[in-house]
Amino acid sequence: MAAEPQDDCLFCKIVEGHVPATIVRETETTVAFRDINPQAPTHVLVIPKAHYPNAAALAAAEPTLAADVLREAQAVADEDKLESYRIVFNTGAGAGQTVWHAHAHILGGRGMQWPPG
Repeated sequence: MAAEPQDDCLFCKIVEGHVPATIVRETETTVAFRDINPQAPTHVLVIPKAHYPNAAALAAAEPTLAADVLREAQAVADEDKLESYRIVFNTGAGAGQTVWHAHAHILGGRGMQWPPG
């Protein structure tokens, strides 16, 4: 079961319309918006509207909702006409997660290096 929206969660505030964002897609279960600090020409975040602290918690509790996030990632890539792109889920501070609401970064429009670190 999803946690209630968190008063101190930036992404919950975006879902609720209390914080502005450049929204590019919205479904019944997800919101996609442009990152305010883009790391590529296309850098969009896709989030579930329900609050989960990270991708692992989302996948464990709501695999259908996790699939919705991935479908929307593909839709963002299609709309931005990306032939190739990267989907990144940072889970935990050591991986670079700074907002504790599950989210996928959709990055594209430039070459990507491997390893990404």
